[in-house]
Amino acid sequence: MDSHGAWTSPLQAADVAAAGLRFSGVVVAADGTLWWAEGRPAEGGRVAVLRRGPDAQADAVEEFAPALDARTRVHEYGGGSWAPVPGGGLVLASAADQRWFHVAAPGAEPRPLVPADGVRYADPVPWGRGVLLVAEEQSATGRGGALRRSLVHVPLDGSAATAGPTELFTGPGFLAAPRVSPDGRRLVWISWDHPDMPWQRTQVWTAQLADGPDGPRLDDARVLAGAEGRESLVHSGFAPDGTVLVVSDRSGFWNLCEVAEDGELRALLPEDAEQGFPPWTFGTTSWAALGDGPDDDRIALLHAATGQGQVGYRLDVLHRRSGRLDVLELPFTAYLPAVSAAGGWIGAVAASPELSARVVRVDALAGEVLTARTSGVSPDPAFLPVPEFLTVPSERGRSVHAYRYPPTHPDHGSDGAAPHVLFVHGGPTAQSLAAYSPEVAFFTSRGIGVVDVQYGGSTGYGRAYREALDGNWGIVDVEDCAAVARYLVAEGLAAPGKVGIRGGSAGGFTVLAALTGTDAFSAGTSYYGVADLRALAEDTHDFESRYLDSLVGPLPAAADVYAQRAPLHHVDGLTCPVLLLQGADDPVVPRQQAETFADALHRKGLPHALVVFPGEQHGFRRAENVVASLEAELSFYGQVWGFDPPGIPRLSLR
Repeated sequence: MDSHGAWTSPLQAADVAAAGLRFSGVVVAADGTLWWAEGRPAEGGRVAVLRRGPDAQADAVEEFAPALDARTRVHEYGGGSWAPVPGGGLVLASAADQRWFHVAAPGAEPRPLVPADGVRYADPVPWGRGVLLVAEEQSATGRGGALRRSLVHVPLDGSAATAGPTELFTGPGFLAAPRVSPDGRRLVWISWDHPDMPWQRTQVWTAQLADGPDGPRLDDARVLAGAEGRESLVHSGFAPDGTVLVVSDRSGFWNLCEVAEDGELRALLPEDAEQGFPPWTFGTTSWAALGDGPDDDRIALLHAATGQGQVGYRLDVLHRRSGRLDVLELPFTAYLPAVSAAGGWIGAVAASPELSARVVRVDALAGEVLTARTSGVSPDPAFLPVPEFLTVPSERGRSVHAYRYPPTHPDHGSDGAAPHVLFVHGGPTAQSLAAYSPEVAFFTSRGIGVVDVQYGGSTGYGRAYREALDGNWGIVDVEDCAAVARYLVAEGLAAPGKVGIRGGSAGGFTVLAALTGTDAFSAGTSYYGVADLRALAEDTHDFESRYLDSLVGPLPAAADVYAQRAPLHHVDGLTCPVLLLQGADDPVVPRQQAETFADALHRKGLPHALVVFPGEQHGFRRAENVVASLEAELSFYGQVWGFDPPGIPRLSLR
């Protein structure tokens, strides 16, 4: 019998890349027409926007020429890079120069809407004869310096292509989620300032929208909610009757609330469960108004569903005035935070442990689901692991949540100790959900167990769990991962000496910190991970340039803490091999971090490899690089743990 790790799997790295359409948004119209965006690894990661008509048998049509790539880099993470507009067609950002265009009909020639002057825009909302956008002007101070952001209006007739857009509002450091009332007379948006992140403290603004002889303007802009206290207000918008809605964590959990004119909040469905998500990107929302008129109070709502400690997400229909919840019996456990609704239809991106991510249209009354697009074909269910929810005791009386995916193959039993790899999500203010992942199946179908760790600091479990990492990044996350690793061995699930850890970005920092600070792991893979905290604080982009104030401490007062927590300064404590995978053009975690850590490994004489991928930024988008990184990782584990994965090129270790 083949050893764990060397099982013959039908799921190749190329299949993972091919299944990797990355959906990033969905919009549904009142007639049932769907639009969505998908990143395509086979086309170098290009983001295309597709439209499918209301007919269930309709074909999907790409809305613009393949020469365009609908991505914006506002806040570097982007999002909110396109929107359909009244009268047909859509507006979108071009990744090449960050200029915005109007495409009047599928295949039509894109018409520029703004100058090619380097200003970035995101989060479009149609209004009047154009769209409102968040603008971000690059600063001469360079990376890490303060940038100027504003709300602007861009007409669709192209008149701003040379003159530039009309500025409506500026002031706070960060602006997001501008949303227009149903009557077109009012605007709400979110703001925050350094050193806060939007999941820590934000404010909701409101203003009157007017279109005068000199062009659009905002009148009486004021803070509506969040002026006092430390409260995260996200996903702002309007109900059909003009009531402002926002998701607030005032109760300890993000819950959807009405906002009165005096700023008072009323939770619509009070529960100790999350109804919101951290807005890492633009275009994030957990709710959408279903009704087309002021008397229809239905809201499509994503909310966490807890059972036996397990967190999944549901899509249900909430009646705003009565609080009644119409439960939709849908076969999904995970959703992209980008729900849309109109005319009784709900548009969403959904998945489950057995179903790959897919764009769906849901009939809110009948609960019927139309699948418009899937991210790829799932393998035979016999090769798909069933996630097991774990709650593991950690340090200082805390517990950590995790999902375990056991080795799964129809020709091999899953009993007995097997190699395991802990998957550490990024953020670190983020989470991973129990849903089909071709990356997970790539390992489990070869006999390697996977555990997704929701370490302290993860979202999905309320504000207190999220804030467990405040001042403790590199401590709580490491303790929680080590606790899970030791639990796996103690319970006989993992083979002693065969537990690894992998993660990307902030997850990569936790990997390196766990490897240098504990003896719980025998191998580690860092995808564009942070090795030097001080260098990150001084050389990252504006959106996250003060993030470490809360995770570690403010500089320069906490300089000693930064040095003590940096994995780069503790390589002497590292005793196991390390694989470093890095994008050459990463603006978030520059490649120098990986190179410096690799140099330290070389000086210590530890087996390691550094693979740098030209043209990649923060996250690998190109199919060939997804393939190369997965195969390198599997070969790495094989060399460390003593198995030879069939058909996998051998990675050269130094």
